[in-house]
Amino acid sequence: QVQLVESGGGLVQAGYSTRLSCAASGRTFKVATMGWFRQAPGKEREFISAIKWSDRTTYYADSVKGRFTILGNNEKNTIYLQIDSLKPEDTAIYYCAAREVGHDDYDKWGQGTQVTVSS
Repeated sequence: QVQLVESGGGLVQAGYSTRLSCAASGRTFKVATMGWFRQAPGKEREFISAIKWSDRTTYYADSVKGRFTILGNNEKNTIYLQIDSLKPEDTAIYYCAAREVGHDDYDKWGQGTQVTVSS
């Protein structure tokens, strides 16, 4: 099994930056891709960004390009999400997810970490 634990977030002022971390443990050799999703109050969970370990290809939702950066350290089985120029609409629970080799979907999830952006 793969376990994911997020950290970071909290209350941040608009315009500032924050960095979230997600550490994978367990059978990490099975993980092909790790990514970030978020769910704002009253909204559905949405994809933000992902990184594929095999070639370090990164993916971003159009809505976050330019302000969000995904970073990965596969020696530590850890990914990061750098969020710059935070906006109140970035307020959400941010989830880390993993897609295992041979799987089509993300099926391992962290518990989520709250990011609240004050105006």
